[in-house]
Amino acid sequence: MNLHLTGHHVEITPAIRDYVVSKLERISRHFEHVIDVNVIMTVEKLDQKIEANVHLSGKDIHVQSHEADMYAAIDCLIDKLDRQVIKHKERFQLSRHASGGIKRLPQA
Repeated sequence: MNLHLTGHHVEITPAIRDYVVSKLERISRHFEHVIDVNVIMTVEKLDQKIEANVHLSGKDIHVQSHEADMYAAIDCLIDKLDRQVIKHKERFQLSRHASGGIKRLPQA
């Protein structure tokens, strides 16, 4: 999993980077086909905004969160992302199992 962190009007400290990485491990535990994650952190006056673009095999997921505290925004973002990844995983598994492989017709 490739992780790209970008900060707009905020410095990304090692503590924030470690916190985001530890929270994103939960996503990779649920679904191991995560290819790339782009995280953008923005500070606008008193509003802390964080958004993530997650590239999975077969789908791109975009999630954003606004909170007064950056750590609270990260927690909220990870919760939203976790729900969407689990939903995608369930649909992914259902579509793979529904096809059932190659069906052969009896030859006459």
